[in-house]
Amino acid sequence: MTTAPKVRAFFHEPTFTVSYLVWDPVTRAAAIIDSVLDFDQKSGRTATHSAQALLDAVREEGVKVAYLLETHAHADHLSAAPFLKQATGAPIVIGEHIKTVQHVFKGVFNLAYVTADGRPFDRLVRDGEVLQLGELEIKVLHTPGHTPACVSYLIGDAIFVGDTLFMPDYGTARCDFPGGDAGTLYRSIHKLLALPDDTRVFLCHDYKAPGRDTFAWETTIAAEKQNVHLRDGVSEAQYVAMREARDKTLEMPVLILPSIQVNIQAGELPPPEENGVRYLKLPLDAL
Repeated sequence: MTTAPKVRAFFHEPTFTVSYLVWDPVTRAAAIIDSVLDFDQKSGRTATHSAQALLDAVREEGVKVAYLLETHAHADHLSAAPFLKQATGAPIVIGEHIKTVQHVFKGVFNLAYVTADGRPFDRLVRDGEVLQLGELEIKVLHTPGHTPACVSYLIGDAIFVGDTLFMPDYGTARCDFPGGDAGTLYRSIHKLLALPDDTRVFLCHDYKAPGRDTFAWETTIAAEKQNVHLRDGVSEAQYVAMREARDKTLEMPVLILPSIQVNIQAGELPPPEENGVRYLKLPLDAL
């Protein structure tokens, strides 16, 4: 019988992002997935209230954080991984294809300090790799399409899918960012749908589908087989046509420009300039 990890979700309504504290109930070994750094775009100020809530939960549950897991370099919020690493000593983990994403956006933002070799992430994981979490295992599934570096983390009977899937009544991830591909996402999703029907699915975002009054971020593989973008035997060609047409109607995420240049660096803010101030870039006509 597959062991069920304990899961606590933390919803950040300004960015519609869900972070997770996940732990082995036997050994209390824990992981934090997709943390959020509070960022006020109007003032350029950062804060750690949301990340501190995760640390408060770590203390309340009596767990020890072994990993800070990122499903991908997010385009809609800034990661709080460096703050959490300083507090817990846990390494920051992401899929090995982050190097591709770093290379692309190093050019977009003309960031001389980006090495595009995976640094400053502490550990790059590959498809099929397994990390130990107490008596539980974290299995890495490479699930690209939204970005080339997207991974999902299978922990016991729970899968954390990042932006690959949304709630069944809302659909699936966009694929129009650099390196995104709708056909690739279709195949990644079907890789996930091959898991047992009762696998719990934890999502990184929810935007409330029309007609639904509450936010939601937990579902099952069985329910996702009836996802509005996938049900009734939708073929890859049909999915690609739908996804590409839909993506053309979408605006860029509000925080994509600050988020990407921070998140490709594991959440590290840009180095301070001569006056001691850190600056984010705003590339014109680049995206």
